[in-house]
Amino acid sequence: MSAPRPGGTPHAGLTRLHDADFRGFASDNYSGVHPEVLEALTLANGGHQRAYGADAYTAALADAVRREFGDRAEVYPVFNGTGANVVSLDLMTQRWDSVVCARSAHINTDECGAPEKIAGLKLETVETPDGKLTPELVDRVAYGWGDEHHAQPAVVSVTQSTELGTLYTPDELRAVADHAHAKGMRVHLDGARLANAAVALGVPLRAITTDVAVDVLSFGGTKNGLMGAEAVVVLDPDAVSRPLFARKLNGQLASKMRFLSVQLLTLLEGELWRRGAGHANDMARRLADAVRDIDGVRLTREPAANAVFAILPPEVTRRVQARYPFYVWDEATGEVRWMCSFDTTEGDVAGFADALREESAAR
Repeated sequence: MSAPRPGGTPHAGLTRLHDADFRGFASDNYSGVHPEVLEALTLANGGHQRAYGADAYTAALADAVRREFGDRAEVYPVFNGTGANVVSLDLMTQRWDSVVCARSAHINTDECGAPEKIAGLKLETVETPDGKLTPELVDRVAYGWGDEHHAQPAVVSVTQSTELGTLYTPDELRAVADHAHAKGMRVHLDGARLANAAVALGVPLRAITTDVAVDVLSFGGTKNGLMGAEAVVVLDPDAVSRPLFARKLNGQLASKMRFLSVQLLTLLEGELWRRGAGHANDMARRLADAVRDIDGVRLTREPAANAVFAILPPEVTRRVQARYPFYVWDEATGEVRWMCSFDTTEGDVAGFADALREESAAR
């Protein structure tokens, strides 16, 4: 019997189980896989390649990452964003250490305690007005070095773009990094939407990572058209300890790594990251413009990247959610969040704005 050929037709009994025309604004994770990434996965399929990263695609990815982030950069593909954050923080800490982050940070609010429970870290959170840390805010919780009764502040973790849809400028990131380093701390950047931030700021990826002295980066891919592929990018190898072992210990080592690496490689080569993120950002601005004059809708901030935040009457939120899924960000105030992705269309935006206008008028 001959081996099956890659790229064959689906099993005869397999049918599509979802409505491919159904759209929403709940998360950029809701989108599918970019067609160029699907093509790359097919390209990488077929034949045998060595497992656990000893393959041609992972080697090519390492070269691409060095071109993008600098000659010292090292890349470690992982399965998901939480895994990337846990591995990143684990690389730079001991079990008695703590990590300073904004209270709104994803590692604090949406990772089910993984940094604490898996990496054994204490998170020292700071209330921020806009999701961004400053040297002064870091100092509110970073103290107690040498006191055996106090978790030792070891890492400052920032998010770019932030969970509130805001952006750090390169100067703001550099100020936080320099302050942390002066205190003997390391700097981690959660870059689940790093591409959106770089496009919005009009800078290359390294301008808000390597060039501002970030030590370790969680580089996002899933929110920008990849299928379950993220990466830990070590920008300063002197800041970490035994990354290969940390990735394996934290359950993030892929056996068939070529299929993670080829996706990340596709994102970097030809600047697919820029094209996808730029489109998502453009759609967010279009969405904000389309809804800002609707009665009862109040934008809480102008979109900086691919997120739009607004306050709606609760009954309007419930009715529109039945037509276009999205999340309530703050139950107390009625603030909601709308996310745009690489495949959001102008028609999606217009349809959503019409639905919001109709439901607001019905109220």
